Amino acid sequence: MQSHPPTSPNRPARTAAKLALALALVGGAGAIAPAAHAAAGYERGPDPTESSLEASRGPFSVSDTDVSSLAVSGFGGGTIYYPNDTSQGTFGGIIVAPGFTASKSSMAWYAERLASHGFVVFNIDTITRSDQPDSRGRQLLAAADYLTTRASSAVRNRLDSSRIAVSGHSMGGGGTLAAAASRPSLKAAIPLTPWHTDKTWNNVTVPTLIIGAENDSVASVSLHSEPFYNSLSSAREKAYLELNGASHFAPNTSNDTIAKYGIAWMKRFVDEDTRYDRFLCPAPGRSLQIEEYRSSCPH
Repeated sequence: MQSHPPTSPNRPARTAAKLALALALVGGAGAIAPAAHAAAGYERGPDPTESSLEASRGPFSVSDTDVSSLAVSGFGGGTIYYPNDTSQGTFGGIIVAPGFTASKSSMAWYAERLASHGFVVFNIDTITRSDQPDSRGRQLLAAADYLTTRASSAVRNRLDSSRIAVSGHSMGGGGTLAAAASRPSLKAAIPLTPWHTDKTWNNVTVPTLIIGAENDSVASVSLHSEPFYNSLSSAREKAYLELNGASHFAPNTSNDTIAKYGIAWMKRFVDEDTRYDRFLCPAPGRSLQIEEYRSSCPH
């Protein structure tokens, strides 16, 4: 938000401000030292660059632990990826769900890559591979509750349970919208080529980035991603990224564009890290990777 000068400025105050600025510029006696960079939100890791967001791994080394379906209720178990670092404080959490007929293996690349940028990521299996979107939404939230209350001490000691986000592919993307609608305390949501019969999500207040695919023949952007995005009238922030020339299954293999903007979105809204603003606003233009990008973009 820009600040504007008052219409009738106080002249002595302006004169004093100019004098202070002049002293700072010349570096003379009594000059005002430049202000140190103040950390915004929950900064974790080095300053981001285009290349760091597009790299196959982020700055944090990662460990993982499997959670058996027999040890949980309300979802199908999964794998938790978490940073090894304990020197920078706790990390936000992200729950990831697969699509129809798929297992957690289809989203493993995405979960581990998010974790390597400073998140605790729970890549889950669903109870059955045919579970519908609303069921997947409930399972995302059940997994979030497990992560924050029952995960191993190595995981919970690294997790900030107040900063949780959700993401998912296809019906898992539809489930992501359902989870966000049910739990407004979530910090961010990223549906990936999402599918859902409900096209109206004006009750979602969570900052939501929808990633669609231009050549999606399963959940076409005209019937799914675009109506979903257009309906997000209450979301505190929203964006729509359409992958150029991509299919419905683009999120199932390593994809630098999905990773770059997914990481930036999670960093900005889970970590409140304003260093990532510049990757999201102003909106990126059309390119070989991006067919279209829309955004509320007030941040």
